[in-house]
Amino acid sequence: MNIFKKVQWSPYVAGALIGLVSWFSVLTAGKYLGVSTTFVRTIGMIESIFTPEHVSSLPYFIKEKPIIDWQWMEVIGILIGAFIAAKLSGDFKKRFVPSMWETRFGPSRFKRWVVAFFGGIILMFGARMADG
Repeated sequence: MNIFKKVQWSPYVAGALIGLVSWFSVLTAGKYLGVSTTFVRTIGMIESIFTPEHVSSLPYFIKEKPIIDWQWMEVIGILIGAFIAAKLSGDFKKRFVPSMWETRFGPSRFKRWVVAFFGGIILMFGARMADG
């Protein structure tokens, strides 16, 4: 069976492939894979539309410029890769949220957005505390 058409990959194969991609990233760009800084930079780009002077004076954005860089492209690549993987495996479905989420939190979209929002805050807080 073609590995790209499987609905679920072996975690060992997936882990090994991520390790190879990470190694290649360090070898070629001297950078580790990661996306948490990308979300902060994106907020900086959005805020720059309204208050560019404020963003340019913040110490964090002096160090981490709010620009589209290779990590930002990594996020786009993750989205495109997930879409291609879902299409190849035949598992692609047009739905707002997975059925597991609807079962757990009910049919309320607002409730799902609130839970996802606060979960994202906790995740980003941990990621930033760990420096990515």
